[in-house]
Amino acid sequence: MLKLNQIHYAYGQTASLVDINLTIDAGEFVAFMGPNGSGKSTLFKLINGLIEPTSGYFEFKTQRVDHAFLKSATLNTQLHQSIGFVFQNSDVQLFNETVLAELTFGPQQMGLSNTEVQQRVHDCLQLLHIEHLADRVPYQLSGGEKKLVAIACVLTMNPEVIVLDEPFNGLSTAYQTLISQVLLALHQAGKTILIASHQFEQVKQIAQRVVVFNEHHQIDFDLPLQTILKSPAKVTQLQTL
Repeated sequence: MLKLNQIHYAYGQTASLVDINLTIDAGEFVAFMGPNGSGKSTLFKLINGLIEPTSGYFEFKTQRVDHAFLKSATLNTQLHQSIGFVFQNSDVQLFNETVLAELTFGPQQMGLSNTEVQQRVHDCLQLLHIEHLADRVPYQLSGGEKKLVAIACVLTMNPEVIVLDEPFNGLSTAYQTLISQVLLALHQAGKTILIASHQFEQVKQIAQRVVVFNEHHQIDFDLPLQTILKSPAKVTQLQTL
């Protein structure tokens, strides 16, 4: 479903991704780990069409996502409806006056009927257990509540791929557990899930595969979770990131 071939990306003269080769199949649950600044967030921005690689190429469902693709309003819209992105900072995603308006905005922009919009909003409020927040002002919510609302907003678009950058960062154990449960349910429903996280205790409960970046912005290793759990050295490495 997703293929990255010899991807390099640099901010000016500073490398952020170096020779990234990666294939992700439909229905996989993949966690990306590594030190701060190793390239995880940059990779996610590239997958979501927010930036273009300096060299190499990215394909989504065998279609190359290049400059011409991203300049096409139709293709760009299709990509963003197919791949939902939950940013690390929820504040950059929330801009409406109420939580209900936040969740309604995306499906309305897709041109769905009012009935379909209302059904999607209801389902996502229920899935994230945030029905009681519907009339609240987003910027007045706690960090955990904002994260749940941001995830719900992405889910109203019903994307095939859900990408979450540090979804557990700074949250209480209760919120981390709830988000893990939601992600497992989405994966069981057939969604492809990609997360970046430093929280190996959460990752090992939900991911099938772990891709680890090193400080040189390269992939250090890419292994099934069960293989990692059999290696005390790798477990220790991931626990101390």
